[in-house]
Amino acid sequence: MLVGVAPLNRDSGKFRGKRTTYGGRKRVRTALYMAALVATRYNPAPKAAYQRLLATGKTKKTALVAIMRKLLVTLNALLRKGEPWMDKTACP
Repeated sequence: MLVGVAPLNRDSGKFRGKRTTYGGRKRVRTALYMAALVATRYNPAPKAAYQRLLATGKTKKTALVAIMRKLLVTLNALLRKGEPWMDKTACP
């Protein structure tokens, strides 16, 4: 599924443009953005990854898009394996 969270460059010859994310399905990207925003506040694993990206000097938006991609990869793996979501921190 094309979501549009991969950075696309705008280079031409010697010109190096800014990388942005666009394209794909806007409604899915919007829902994924909100899920990533909530995950960086309340879920320990994405929160730690987000804080690590910020500590390395990434902008907040760039770090959030990285978390969006991380969530998407995780969801695709769960769907491929047919497994339900299991919060590893909540299990005894």
